[in-house]
Amino acid sequence: MSKEITSRLQDYAQWYNDLVIKGGLADYSAVRGCMVIKPYGFTLWENMRDQLDRMFKDTGHVNAYFPLFVPKSLFEAEEKNAEGFAKECAIVTHYRLKSDPDNKGKLIVDPEAKLEEELVVRPTSEAIIWSTYKTWIQSYRDLPLLINQWANVVRWEMRTRLFLRTTEFLWQEGHTAHATAQEAIEETTRMLDVYADFAENWMALPVIKGVKTASERFAGAIDTYCIEAMMQDGKALQAGTSHFLGQNFAKAFDVQFLNKENKQEYVWATSWGVSTRLIGALVMAHSDDDGLIIPPKIAPFQVVIVPIHKGEEQKAVIDAKVKTLVQELKLAGIRVKYDDNDNNRPGWKFAEYEKKGVPVRIAIGARDIENNTVEIARRDTKEKVSVGMDDLPLRIINLLQQIQQDMFDKAKAYRDEHITPANTWDEFVRLLNEKGGFISAHWDGTDETEEKIKEQTKATIRCIPLNGEAEEGKCILTGQPSKKRVLFAQAY
Repeated sequence: MSKEITSRLQDYAQWYNDLVIKGGLADYSAVRGCMVIKPYGFTLWENMRDQLDRMFKDTGHVNAYFPLFVPKSLFEAEEKNAEGFAKECAIVTHYRLKSDPDNKGKLIVDPEAKLEEELVVRPTSEAIIWSTYKTWIQSYRDLPLLINQWANVVRWEMRTRLFLRTTEFLWQEGHTAHATAQEAIEETTRMLDVYADFAENWMALPVIKGVKTASERFAGAIDTYCIEAMMQDGKALQAGTSHFLGQNFAKAFDVQFLNKENKQEYVWATSWGVSTRLIGALVMAHSDDDGLIIPPKIAPFQVVIVPIHKGEEQKAVIDAKVKTLVQELKLAGIRVKYDDNDNNRPGWKFAEYEKKGVPVRIAIGARDIENNTVEIARRDTKEKVSVGMDDLPLRIINLLQQIQQDMFDKAKAYRDEHITPANTWDEFVRLLNEKGGFISAHWDGTDETEEKIKEQTKATIRCIPLNGEAEEGKCILTGQPSKKRVLFAQAY
């Protein structure tokens, strides 16, 4: 175990922070509650973003960009949305500073530069987008409107954690308009499937698709669909949401269209999003006490090559051979780095790339060149093997695919082992305290019971699983009738 990293068993929260900081993903900033995403972390985000962007475009969506600022009158037009975010909003009230006459070199807000109307720094963009859609949508020929935005948002947070909960974060938000409710619902579930596909096949993160309860759904939505993931400490993490907004925003911003029967009708809407929070999920779902473990498909680089040599003569021979290997690997579509920096010894490099979670490490020395072999080490299992250099790109491609699958299988096995049914209140509490994870239990369907369970245990209903079967039962708290189990968990 790296002496720089706190063990998971000792302090899970500190372990997570150690990995984010010492793995080179992010750092604290001069702005309280905001983080700096470092180059390594941002490359990881770019790889995730680029793949999601391809998936969005494959389903017919296009990108646009809308203002960071939302006039307060627009923001409060949809009452539920405004109330849902009111306590998290940052507000711009003035547009200018001036020199402080009483303190040379200092600045103060110019009292004469007060805005006529305050501007909300977007916590989400429904208001500004739907006020724009009003001018874009006139008839059924303008529908569906399928737009995504890659942006930053601000939600004022008092207690922050890198990637998981910061005042400013990066995300994408899709906002679509449709002619019928059925089309909008199909869009909502389609995008949920895109998120689940990305999480499982690119992040190696198994997820459960479900619907949020009324108290947990997005403000202003008719239904909120979600994907829920399980972290290694037994807590759940919401990894993505897709919302069926009905006609709420269309009515709030008077977005109507002339239908095929030549009648005016309000459009039907959806919104959906994932954020840099996914990086936090990635860290907690896969990593160990020696550092990050990153799935090959989205790793900043998939292979690192470390030379082992004595003297410049050996190094020159290794450099020449590795140059050819790097070219072959890149031609095969493999992201590879050759670390020939002489400032650090091979042992230090091994530990560093282990900490950064690089999927495959190749070590090559003078004797390896004589034998036409290299040593390959897997980050996920730490297995090492010596292989021939012939057909190395194909070997690496197959190994990366195997690592990707093995990481998913391991995470899924852990998740499945931590889905446990509970039929009584005592059993429910015991499982939460002793095992954690998802607890499958009956609930009477009321907000009051949901809130009482949350108050007493800090567990919330993560979702009503879409694949859940009807089952007669009794609520674990009230004993009232229930027709389906829901998933409870303590969560991030």
